[in-house]
Amino acid sequence: MREPLPADMFDELCPSPLNPIRFGDKWAALIIRCLEDGPRRFSELRVPLRRVTPKVLTGSLRSLERSGLVSRTVRTGATPHVEYGLTSLGRSMLVPLAAACAWAEEHWDELIDARESYDDATGKRPAHVHAPGPAAGRPGG
Repeated sequence: MREPLPADMFDELCPSPLNPIRFGDKWAALIIRCLEDGPRRFSELRVPLRRVTPKVLTGSLRSLERSGLVSRTVRTGATPHVEYGLTSLGRSMLVPLAAACAWAEEHWDELIDARESYDDATGKRPAHVHAPGPAAGRPGG
């Protein structure tokens, strides 16, 4: 049996939103990371992806399935359920995704500074953006 996905797998300060390289929609890269150790049920994905509404998560999974990156398998038996897993094409995304995450983590401070400078200069700050506090770490999301 696989280890459960940690609830804090994607900290609110995860650099994924800072990464200018996108893999599908906003949540696709995080979903792919959740599936890298094997198939997961929807409810398992909801633990680290708690900020994603079920409707949006469903849409992202369908989009990834349509693109051939994720497979959806209906399991029958005593407890029927659906599992999502990476296809071989989806697994091929793990290396470039890891490189993009490493880049974002390496340039975390520069990315935060650039966004804060832009927001200060324009007087605009998106409602969903929270500036990290001094104790904020650099999660690997």
